[in-house]
Amino acid sequence: MLPITQERGALRRLLVLAVAAVVTLALCVVASGRAEAAPGPSFTNPVVPTPNSADPTLVFHNGFYYYVATTWTSDVVMRRSATIAGLRSAPEQLVLRTGGTTMWAPHLELINNRWYLYYSVEQAGAPRRTHVAESAGSDPLGPYTYRGVLNLMPNNGWAIDAAVVRLNGALYMTFSAFAPEDNLQSLYLAPLSNPWTASAFGRRVSAPTLAWERQNGAVNEGGFMLQRGGRTFLTYSASHCNGPDYKLGMLEYRGGDPLAASSWTKFPNPIFRRNDAAGVYGPGHHSFFTSPDGTETWIAYHANSSASQGCGTTRTTRVQKISWNADGTPDLGVPVSTSTVLPGPSGEAAPAYSRIRNRHSDLCLDDYNWVTTPGAEVRQWTCNGLAPQDWQITPAADGYATIVNRHSGLCLDNRDWGSTAGSPVQQWTCNGLAVQQWRITAAGDGYSTIVNRHSGLCLDDYDWGTADGAEVRQWTCNGSAVQQWRIS
Repeated sequence: MLPITQERGALRRLLVLAVAAVVTLALCVVASGRAEAAPGPSFTNPVVPTPNSADPTLVFHNGFYYYVATTWTSDVVMRRSATIAGLRSAPEQLVLRTGGTTMWAPHLELINNRWYLYYSVEQAGAPRRTHVAESAGSDPLGPYTYRGVLNLMPNNGWAIDAAVVRLNGALYMTFSAFAPEDNLQSLYLAPLSNPWTASAFGRRVSAPTLAWERQNGAVNEGGFMLQRGGRTFLTYSASHCNGPDYKLGMLEYRGGDPLAASSWTKFPNPIFRRNDAAGVYGPGHHSFFTSPDGTETWIAYHANSSASQGCGTTRTTRVQKISWNADGTPDLGVPVSTSTVLPGPSGEAAPAYSRIRNRHSDLCLDDYNWVTTPGAEVRQWTCNGLAPQDWQITPAADGYATIVNRHSGLCLDNRDWGSTAGSPVQQWTCNGLAVQQWRITAAGDGYSTIVNRHSGLCLDDYDWGTADGAEVRQWTCNGSAVQQWRIS
């Protein structure tokens, strides 16, 4: 019998050869096809797990998706990813502290090259109202400045689920409120004089009067605009989220005053509803976004996996492509199961991956033994170009970056929050914390040092190893070759 280390190395070499053969075959197949926009990496729903995954807004901007959702705290956090598949492991970055008791349903909108966050909060037991913050520039991650409360209803009234509507060259805000005349939670529209000021109170454009809008409670909420071919649709969530029959309905603008209910026609049937066969219940509170190449429309929505789940933290974010009917109306299809593998949106740029090679050992940073669970080892191995040696380096904040392994989808992590020389590293579920942030600084001759934000220590070829399996740890930065890495 081979010694354990030799046996592990032999198995690894066989795996490398097998994977290399598969990659070569795949490249041959791709080369024989036509040159056209390819779908992004495949994924399954949910794309964002619990708990911060209800009421999602998802936008694509300058090569990245930006995602916000209800957090059940007073904070707004954002995920950023170049692909839908990457959202699940993308770290959450704090972009705004609202100061409220709880924050719900953030909506992200670009207006005149500034980003605006609209969100619902309660403050000191007062009615839940819509607040707005404005970015300092064109980066969706901010920083943001608080602009105040949107005064959408008389007497500082309850107004939630705000989203921007652009119509006839003007800005409006759709939102949900209780109508004074019948106390039905309805869909409203208010004119805006600028992105943070309503020029008049909202007027009701839809009330939950149809039977399918009144299951477990009469509700119209979560409005979102969808435009195509000169037509404007206002989609919304209907019935109460506490039951499995939460669903989507739709209005269409027919001309005239957008604030008049008579200018909108309600479709008689829901356009998106539960799919018991797929195990999807209560799909709703959605947003739409366009694929990177502009050819596809996608929906992001939350749903439950059990009919007994309701309005709480069990809801997760799912996405899927929609299509269009011959009459020009949107066809959302049916919610797909969490086991359905979906191709990513068309035109997604393949993530940029790098090899990280140590100057002293000439070995590459490696997901040792191809492990995909939190706590996976990081070691060095002969460079081979395979996925366990591919690392995606993504800017985080303040000059730091996260380093994510292509095979495992896990982040390079300072294990146990070590802060002394010799502290180990590992791979762990990406979380955006300081132990997963690294400063990469040029050291000359094409090499760099990689310093952990929490520990202040350098990524180090421990004990000056030069053989496959050589350890990687953190050590006091000293400028030596064992702490210099070529990223290519």
